[in-house]
Amino acid sequence: MDVLSEVLAICRSERAVTARFSLGAPWGLRSDGVPGAMIRLSRGAPHWLRLDGAEPLRVESGDLVMLPLGAAHTMSSSPDAPVEPFSALIARHADGPKDENPLVFSHGGGGETTEIFSALLWFSAYCRHSVFRMLPPLIHIRESEMPMAGCLATTMQSLIMETLDRRPGWRLSAGRMGELLLVNILRERLGRQAAQDPGWLRGLADPAIARAIMGIHRAPQQAWSVEQLASEAAMSRSRFCARFKSLVGETPIGYLTAHRMALAAEQLEAGALHPAHIAEQAGYESEKVFARAFRRWSGVTPSAYLRRERERRSRVLDIQAREAGEA
Repeated sequence: MDVLSEVLAICRSERAVTARFSLGAPWGLRSDGVPGAMIRLSRGAPHWLRLDGAEPLRVESGDLVMLPLGAAHTMSSSPDAPVEPFSALIARHADGPKDENPLVFSHGGGGETTEIFSALLWFSAYCRHSVFRMLPPLIHIRESEMPMAGCLATTMQSLIMETLDRRPGWRLSAGRMGELLLVNILRERLGRQAAQDPGWLRGLADPAIARAIMGIHRAPQQAWSVEQLASEAAMSRSRFCARFKSLVGETPIGYLTAHRMALAAEQLEAGALHPAHIAEQAGYESEKVFARAFRRWSGVTPSAYLRRERERRSRVLDIQAREAGEA
């Protein structure tokens, strides 16, 4: 049973934009965040990446870097290099509407060159809430630390070069590449950090708990009880609850609710279903009961959540546009 594949089958990339930057030292770029997940591959001279409030991280040639929620950060040829807004360069070099077409530019001085290949991916709300929420804001995978890193990096570089030509199917190709990278990054964590950190990835490593998790994922609308989930795991109720909480970091019913709400959030953002239908698919007998559960989970009502997410995306784009205008 390939549980990770089944869990991530719903975690799809909605769209993607690729880019290639040729950066000659000295150089420095500042991003106040992007409304998506960023995956980057570097070639050539090493560079430095720093999240706000964190120490600079040295990124070597062949390394993969992922910012699951597009956190604000700086990139530079050295930790003390002056920086300028990333959005200013995007505004100068973008071909067509922002975040719509592949981007290519050169920047910096005449020193050692760093080539950066990147993919900005917009994943579904379910993926953001159920997968990315358990990941750190920055994931750095060195080529020497991940068996498939070299192969994935080469594939990513090739696909990005292909998308720059905008051959037919380039958008789908870029999106699927992002999904492939995400699966392998999570598989790496499943074998390393996830062995220590509570979360559903750690739960998947336990065959009994994995069966219960899969039961939830395959039928989230079912009126699951703790007893039924324990039966899926072939364990006693008390032993199942204790082990589930120890590995996953929350109770079985708490996990069930969070999974349902993440699915509901995705459907809300998609806007294809009436809230009453979303409530039914989430396993609630009425829209009112669902709305209360959703508010406990997110802190806001379903309608307020939708407004907040739209405003969040708009705010990020406004910041980027303002930086570009001031540069």
